[in-house]
Amino acid sequence: MLSSPCVMTCSRTCSCILGLGLGTAALFAAGINIVLLFPNWDRTYLLRGLIGKHAMLGSGLWGGGLMVLTSATLISMMGWRHCCFSENTPCQSMLTAMLSSGLALLGALICFITSGTALRDGPFCMFYVSSFNQTRAWKYGYPFKDLNSRNYLYDHLLWNSICLDPPKAVVWHVSFFSILLCISLLQLLMVVIHFINSFLSLFCSFCEK
Repeated sequence: MLSSPCVMTCSRTCSCILGLGLGTAALFAAGINIVLLFPNWDRTYLLRGLIGKHAMLGSGLWGGGLMVLTSATLISMMGWRHCCFSENTPCQSMLTAMLSSGLALLGALICFITSGTALRDGPFCMFYVSSFNQTRAWKYGYPFKDLNSRNYLYDHLLWNSICLDPPKAVVWHVSFFSILLCISLLQLLMVVIHFINSFLSLFCSFCEK
């Protein structure tokens, strides 16, 4: 069996790796959310207010981004024993780990739920609607949100036939929100690993005493 000091060293190394991983994932989440604000790399949609509510909410920026990045910084400092974390007692370290895990968990969960909702509702785009006198007009909205009979995620024939503007709006929306969903899921997994790692570290500290 590994000795307690060895386990403690492994625990700190794990914290350093998890902190780096969470920080990198947070930067990617923020970057993906920024990309979603510029469909087809065109800023005019943002200037005209033609960006979907899910992208404008910015959960990848402040949730999966800033909140997770703050937590990742705390976790890395705990691993490297920097600043006020150099002489922490096991209970203080566990409390800090719980706070950092809770912050990252909340941020990643908000980003995950928002991304999943965005994929369910579909993109914000221009589409044709029929009025009472059978004339056709166009408007901006969520054409796939109330499309109960067909799921646009699996029916690629709908992608170019319904959304008229921005070009390839569905591809842009599905691609980047899927990436954001995967990033937030990875963040949730790393937070769970960090919590388990912190608990084992606390347990081994008591055993060492």
